Amino acid sequence: MTNDSHSNDASDPAASARGAELASDYTVSLHYDQRMYRQDIAGSIAHARMLSKQGIIGEEEVGQIIDGLEKIRVEIESGDFPWKPELEDIHMNVESRLFELIGDVAGRLHTARSRNDQVSTDTRLYMMQACKDTIGALRALQGALVGVAQANFTAVVPGYTHLQRAQPVLLAHHLLAYFEMFDRDATRFAAAQASADVLTLGNGAMAGVPYPIDREFVAKELGFSRVTANSMDGVSDRDFALDYLSAAAISAMHLSRLAEEFVIWSSEEFGFLALPENYTTGSSIMPQKRNPDFAELARGKTGRVYGNLFAMLTTLKGLPLTYNRDLQEDKEGLFDSVDTLLATLDVSAGMVEGANFKADRMRGAAESSYVLATDIADYLVGKGMPFREAYVIVSALSDRLIDSGRFFKDLSFDEYSAASTLFERDVTDIGVDSSIASRDVHGGTAPGRVKAALEEAKRRLKEDGK
Repeated sequence: MTNDSHSNDASDPAASARGAELASDYTVSLHYDQRMYRQDIAGSIAHARMLSKQGIIGEEEVGQIIDGLEKIRVEIESGDFPWKPELEDIHMNVESRLFELIGDVAGRLHTARSRNDQVSTDTRLYMMQACKDTIGALRALQGALVGVAQANFTAVVPGYTHLQRAQPVLLAHHLLAYFEMFDRDATRFAAAQASADVLTLGNGAMAGVPYPIDREFVAKELGFSRVTANSMDGVSDRDFALDYLSAAAISAMHLSRLAEEFVIWSSEEFGFLALPENYTTGSSIMPQKRNPDFAELARGKTGRVYGNLFAMLTTLKGLPLTYNRDLQEDKEGLFDSVDTLLATLDVSAGMVEGANFKADRMRGAAESSYVLATDIADYLVGKGMPFREAYVIVSALSDRLIDSGRFFKDLSFDEYSAASTLFERDVTDIGVDSSIASRDVHGGTAPGRVKAALEEAKRRLKEDGK
């Protein structure tokens, strides 16, 4: 028996309308892919010029097409463009408007291309610029680290392992560790840029096109260094997006580590630095507090960058060749990661530049600790004692100091000599500064080595800026 009262069948006009509206909304990407309008228009202009060069369309036609596309660019940038969500994406919106502006000649533009190779080209152009912008933001942060390291060159801070005070280092040495991390990040984004630097126009829907096109001409027009070698790979490849997302995830992790240290170091328990006020917020109930909200958000946003990477990997993992609509899902997370990372890099540079490091507090933490234990053991090794034997002697000394609430700086020579006859009076000269100076190896924290590292860092930044 048929339930005639059921209103959601195909014969119900209202239900059909609702279904059509839902289906349309479900496929729309315009709300996020319209940010690629510059790339889409540039790609269309280059394609039109190539079609004319090859005699596929006439010179008069290409002139009309380019004039129309330039008008569309102006409309979009002035906010006068009549966006139509029902047309789904940036490509069809531009094409539809071109028809309105120049008539049927607009139809000639789509000769020898598909939305499949068009969207891939747009995305690659966008990613090449995003990589450049990200590298620029990384260099700005690195510059901030170098500037602060230079300004606080003599400052001493306890180095940590397992979040336990381990050995003293120069604060500059500590900050330059992040310089190196972000330098490697820049290398990864340069590789991602190279991965995106491949023209896919000319692949058509997936098999190539039956026209005498000149792909190398289009590549040169758009600034690509090469063209795809396989049309099927070209329209379905999103490796270049994964390269950016992977690099972004690693860079976000490095930013999170820096943010975590700023959160900890700005706490009352550490008191190593004060964050600039414009990078903190007050409590809604506790008037004495200044919360490191910006650093915490930098730490927290790492999770969303990770999520975008895994979302893309999951989207791609089971796709058969070639183009599938699933690939529409490549952009939203990609754009979000670009925006999130650039904002976090900018915030991090500001926090670094404005941080007020408390040199006395950091030095006091280093001196009022047991960070000299390794230096005392090395002293005995220098007198001929095997390190493991020296380790046991200094460990016992450390235990006694901890029990009595004293530090190595408080030990008298008599107490040293009671522990080992190899100790001489110069053992009392061992301190935080001598410990740091003794690490005079390439990559070490000795002042001369750190000064050289600073100069090398500045050289790299200058070289990259050329």
